Amino acid sequence: MIPELRSAFNMRFTSHAYAELLALLGRRCGGPIQFRVAETPIFVQKSLLEEIAEQGATMTRHLMADPIYLAQARRAIPVGYDVPDQTRHPHFLTADFALVRAESGNLVPRLVEIQAFPSVFAYQVELCDAYRNVFGLPETLGVFLGGLEDDSYWQLLQQTVLGNHRAENVVLTEIDPFHQKTYPDFYVTARRLGITIVDIATVEPLGNKLHYRDASGRLVPIHRIYNRAIADEFISRRVRLGFDITQPWDVEWAGHPNWYFLISKYSLPWLTRSGSFPAVPPAAFLDDFLVGPGEEVLAYSGVPLPANRDSGTIYGDLLLKPLFSFAGKGIEFEPSRARLEAIPPEERGSYIVQQRMRFERTIESPYGLTQAEIRILYLWPDHGTLTPALSLVRLGRGKMMGVDHNKNQEWVGGSAGFYI
Repeated sequence: MIPELRSAFNMRFTSHAYAELLALLGRRCGGPIQFRVAETPIFVQKSLLEEIAEQGATMTRHLMADPIYLAQARRAIPVGYDVPDQTRHPHFLTADFALVRAESGNLVPRLVEIQAFPSVFAYQVELCDAYRNVFGLPETLGVFLGGLEDDSYWQLLQQTVLGNHRAENVVLTEIDPFHQKTYPDFYVTARRLGITIVDIATVEPLGNKLHYRDASGRLVPIHRIYNRAIADEFISRRVRLGFDITQPWDVEWAGHPNWYFLISKYSLPWLTRSGSFPAVPPAAFLDDFLVGPGEEVLAYSGVPLPANRDSGTIYGDLLLKPLFSFAGKGIEFEPSRARLEAIPPEERGSYIVQQRMRFERTIESPYGLTQAEIRILYLWPDHGTLTPALSLVRLGRGKMMGVDHNKNQEWVGGSAGFYI
């Protein structure tokens, strides 16, 4: 953190400016933002963002080069959600990092989660620009990574989303997209790239091709799908599609659905066992932890575990996480042995236990020190390279960092990282 910039921002801050920030975002993003926007960005050294961006990329390349891992992860895809014509690599990746206090006393990054799925690539640029405009932040402060600037960032995003297709034949699909909290990102994406936002439940098959209806009702063929729909929402909302996603349709996916499962929390026990990534808090699959070598692996990795294994034992240094959930849903702190054993044996492979991290509060605010989770957004176009492009920050003072977990507070929520 950069104290001089932090202090200067806090001294200049006014509630009127924050209201102006929200109003500007509303005008640029198709309406009011439905999740909490933090009053402040964070100010960091570029070297910190580059360090964590390289760590996320290195972990991804390690997983992609491991055919045994990829084969095992593929088996974890739920029945009915294994989509044909999987791409050679994911088009989008996010890696979330916490800042924690090491035994040395230094602040160090620790991986929270890695996920091959799109984030708010378009909205985040508007947020950075709004912070800069409203609060008069210097142009010398950077936001883009990977050698990108504003124009080259949008070119890379366009290349990744559209591939070689005309914008008319590329759609952004989501479940009920116009009522999602992420609609501001969809709106900006559609405006900047010229593509159409489509409710995936309205996609129509004809022969071996998929189609959508434009504003005039005309049936338009879809050549490429920028996929923003996730499987756990399909399942929880019991969404019925007009086409079978497990069939080989003549369509390309920008963000092939399988990668949501392949590069995910499923990777954390594998990264732990490799012993090559100290930034990964040790993790084990729940079934391995209860009846296999998982508990020994965690203990060997330095996780404090109680000696007792009776039903009342509390694992104060562990989290219980479902593998495939979004925005922190289903995470449990300090699970008991009874809670772990209550999960049916056939479902335990869909959970992990992981060492709990204590986020260090590093951001000075009028409400006390606040903690930050830094997400690196990566783009990986067809025939291109994995590129860290931008950071996204979440500020919070609760146990969890998602905007849904820090309601009714101020100086928390979705934010951005500016660097020098």
